[in-house]
Amino acid sequence: MRLKADLTLFLISIIWGSAFVAQRVAGQAGGVYIFNGVRYLLAALVVLPFAFRVGRINISAYPRDQFKWMGIAGVFLFLASALQQAGMVYTTAGNAGFITSLYVVLIPMILFLFWREKPHWLFVAAILLAMIGAFLLSTNGKFEIHFGDLLELIGALFWAFHVVVLGKYASKYESMSFSVGQLAVCGLLNLGVGVVVEPMPVFDVNLLFAIAYTAFLSLGLCYTLQIWARRHTPPADAALILSLESVFAVISGWLLLDERLAPLQIAGAVLIFAAVILSQFKEWTSGTIDRDHLVEGR
Repeated sequence: MRLKADLTLFLISIIWGSAFVAQRVAGQAGGVYIFNGVRYLLAALVVLPFAFRVGRINISAYPRDQFKWMGIAGVFLFLASALQQAGMVYTTAGNAGFITSLYVVLIPMILFLFWREKPHWLFVAAILLAMIGAFLLSTNGKFEIHFGDLLELIGALFWAFHVVVLGKYASKYESMSFSVGQLAVCGLLNLGVGVVVEPMPVFDVNLLFAIAYTAFLSLGLCYTLQIWARRHTPPADAALILSLESVFAVISGWLLLDERLAPLQIAGAVLIFAAVILSQFKEWTSGTIDRDHLVEGR
């Protein structure tokens, strides 16, 4: 069962990594908020039957705090997804994948600044590695920060806030119904902003494929599979396997979009990946990674 769960998580990391290509395609077609709105609302509909299946859709029985934290989680998810998708208009799928993975490194910093939880020295080392890696990946050694990469970095900060909210507060509530709520909030906010600030995109074959791939596979299917897989594998193993998402983003961008990294950018990507692994090393050796510190999909 554990091998099956590990293989499932490996498949999830491939789908999440390749989803950056779909998002890049949508970004090139001008899809940001409306694209996000449609795919997150579709994802909520995908997860909804699973919530019904476990018998947890009973709104009158929900505690009032659940609605509050679903809303807060949805807002952070909206900010993270909007910045990530806006960045995809200007940067590559590989850059977006690696920079987004920095959320893992940023979590201890947020916990220290807002909850006074002192980070382990390994986290400090990981942050330094990640900063150097992000600089090399974005600038190729030249002091010039690319706009798309900057948006992805700010987005990674909001992904980190989102994960902290899940770990600190959302874990008190049933996961399926909570997921439907936060996905719906995120989708509605994206759609509402999109209707106001951006023209309606042309829903051609490429954009429809990007919506379907990310909504049904990256968000809906992978979230549901991850819930099952995390019950049958140690959380440390899960964190390690899912961190491969950034690697598969680069591979997918290279294979499908002919995106290439210069040698210094490759070095930066390696440093970021090393920082992500290092930030989890203390928990990995002790097997105590919080299961809620695993984002449920993009």
